Amino acid sequence: MAVAQAKQDLTETRIAALDMPGGAGWAAEARGAALSRLRAMGLPTRRDEYWKYTNPASLTQVDAPRAAVFHAGDEVPLYDGIDRLKIVFVDGVFDADASDDLSLEGVEIERLSDAMAKDIHWARDLFGVLETAGQTPVARPLAALNTAFATDGVVIRATGRVEKPISLVYLHRAETSDAILHHLVRVEEGADLTILENGPAAARFNKCMEISVADRAGFHHVRAQGRDHERRAATHMFARLGEESTYKSFTLTVNGVMTRNEHVIELTGDDAVAHVAGAAMGDGKTGDFHHDDTVFITHDAVNCESRQVFKKVLRNGAEGVFQGKILVKPDAQKTDGYQISQSLLLDEDSSFQAKPELEIYADDVSCSHGSTTGAIDETALFYLRSRGVPTEIATDLLVLAFLDEAIQEIEDARLADDIRLRLQQWLERRRKG
Repeated sequence: MAVAQAKQDLTETRIAALDMPGGAGWAAEARGAALSRLRAMGLPTRRDEYWKYTNPASLTQVDAPRAAVFHAGDEVPLYDGIDRLKIVFVDGVFDADASDDLSLEGVEIERLSDAMAKDIHWARDLFGVLETAGQTPVARPLAALNTAFATDGVVIRATGRVEKPISLVYLHRAETSDAILHHLVRVEEGADLTILENGPAAARFNKCMEISVADRAGFHHVRAQGRDHERRAATHMFARLGEESTYKSFTLTVNGVMTRNEHVIELTGDDAVAHVAGAAMGDGKTGDFHHDDTVFITHDAVNCESRQVFKKVLRNGAEGVFQGKILVKPDAQKTDGYQISQSLLLDEDSSFQAKPELEIYADDVSCSHGSTTGAIDETALFYLRSRGVPTEIATDLLVLAFLDEAIQEIEDARLADDIRLRLQQWLERRRKG
């Protein structure tokens, strides 16, 4: 009873410190329902099954922990060489002056607040809907908190093949900023859209993205979470896939005290494909590093494919977590589900916790999962050193090769090469101290 009361007190204290944004009647109803869900679940603690490897305290306390602003110096911004439409947020607030004009052929873009002020808008059928569905069977209270209190975001509706990627840039300027963003993405039948994300966003960042991918549509997502050493983030991506649709998401994470990325994907149309991948590199030398990938993919249609590929490289006491589940419902015959999580520990002080799960109720399926943890391959290292490659450079080459299976999940070669370059530069900076 004392534990339950403490959880309720934590939740009510956090709620009391927030103001619920306004909006049309449907928006207020959706936010109110999210608030009710949050109160029923309570904010997470280490006693919750899906939080036993990650301490959520810094994400649930009232005030955001202070995070020094990282300065990249002369480093060229990510995606800078790619023609894209930029939408910039500074500490969680849309910056119109720094953003491009929100008009692009084949797509409609609005601020979340503008969409939610309208009595009739397609966002009504998506806002909070996928988040609500994603609360079963695993509670995700930080996502409910987001739906109730998100202060900004964008709504994007793709009606055709969008040639330019839409780039969401998150800038961190204030050491105590606490950003809550909610994005809605609807990809109509036969349309195709690429979303890019990069930047640390704030001292503490809570972000949700709800994505509806219609029949024969494609959604591609590449994210690079900012290099601020002291930032904290909890993100959720909720997706629902139609017939013959494609969903591909890749995330690169370096630095940060604590990061929790959750993917909740439901394949509801036959022949749908969902690929989720991530590469994380943590070095405890510059401060605490804890990185958690939590994925839940539900197969609820025939002949669908899902892949989960997650790689983490950890050193100097850095911590990594992977929790991945594939649920195959009774009618989801001919399911092809694949899951792999691997960590490369560069010293004995770092750690990796993995919890892979399969729950299958159909009999004509091909599902597999695997998880490994190990050190640098001494044979490969010896081979490189015997050919004159210095030990530190040889180690970096092996690290890049280890991560590349995840990077290969990026369909656009330009974006994949940009990610590889950033990883190489990060390793070079670490090597030079």
